[in-house]
Amino acid sequence: MSKIKNIFIGLAIVLIIVISLFGGAISDRLFGYKILDRFFPKITSNPLITQQKVLNEESVVIDVVEEVGPSVVTINIEKEQSASSLSIEFGPFGFFFPQSQGEPQKIEQNIGSGFIISKDGLVVTNKHVVEETQATYKIITKDDQSYEVQKIFRDPVNDLAILKIEANNLQPVEMGDSDKLKVGQFVIAIGTALGEFKNTVTTGVVSGLGRGITAGSALEGYTERLDNVIQTDAAINPGNSGGPLLNSSGQVIGINVAIAYGGENIGFAIPINIIKEAIDNFNQTGQFDRPFLGIRYQMISQDIALMNNIPQGAYIVEVVADGPADEAGIKVGDIITQFNGQKVEDELNKLISQKKVGDEVQLKLWRDGQELEVNVVLQSTAE
Repeated sequence: MSKIKNIFIGLAIVLIIVISLFGGAISDRLFGYKILDRFFPKITSNPLITQQKVLNEESVVIDVVEEVGPSVVTINIEKEQSASSLSIEFGPFGFFFPQSQGEPQKIEQNIGSGFIISKDGLVVTNKHVVEETQATYKIITKDDQSYEVQKIFRDPVNDLAILKIEANNLQPVEMGDSDKLKVGQFVIAIGTALGEFKNTVTTGVVSGLGRGITAGSALEGYTERLDNVIQTDAAINPGNSGGPLLNSSGQVIGINVAIAYGGENIGFAIPINIIKEAIDNFNQTGQFDRPFLGIRYQMISQDIALMNNIPQGAYIVEVVADGPADEAGIKVGDIITQFNGQKVEDELNKLISQKKVGDEVQLKLWRDGQELEVNVVLQSTAE
């Protein structure tokens, strides 16, 4: 009797070991512990296991596209354009219409992307996508429903715009947390590539974080230097601007904003946390009320400053007419070296964003070898 009992105990132990190994293997694959990769490389390099991994990745993309696709929209523009320049050209951030002489004709073109953020008709896109103030815009959904844009709220500081359409029961996106992003993380981009191919899906990884780029039109009077943007190798084409960059859970972690010409598979997206702050501000005030200095600048690094025998700071390349800086006497060629007693060694926009509309700030300038101090009252960017 005791012999039979020992046999059953032995079988039970073996069964427990087998179940533990099997459960551990499943956990290893699902949660990416990769313990098996270290101890059993021949097993984990099995083509069947690799194929399963590929199939899992494919199913993730398919699920995300099916879930978020209905929330991604196409931005359409309608405007009068000279007959001699009806062809659409590509700019660094989307499409633009070259100016020329000729008999005006009405044209219509898909120019960008966006995504729905509320059931009652709020859509997010880039400000540079809808910068034509004399044009009219439409939103086209995945199922080809068309809505006239009733109102546009533009935030030039973050190259962001919110469009209002008359609609109900729309499907808004879910926003993620861009502060938790890691280089190498899998991402998915959806948008209207080249203004023609709606809901185009591309995949890639986060290839860099904390990048700095200049987006939008530099001639509109606002500083549109975008800092801390996401770099990705997911293919982003003209027309993708304003579309969502998504994580594998289908959450929006960025808004596609620009591509790098001269490079291959280098695109950029504004982190969603920046957008969430702007949207919260919009929901409270009904506008994008942000402090505005009224300059366009280029940062001078310490190395460049030493090489040219000039101070480190923000070199002014443009001053907005009748803006705060202009009224304070700031000129092109000045270098802002201090902002309220703080050395300007990093992006000036970061210091400005910490202030409020109406705040008076003291700037220390370097001009033709002399130091000057001026006081500037920050104005609002609200349009």
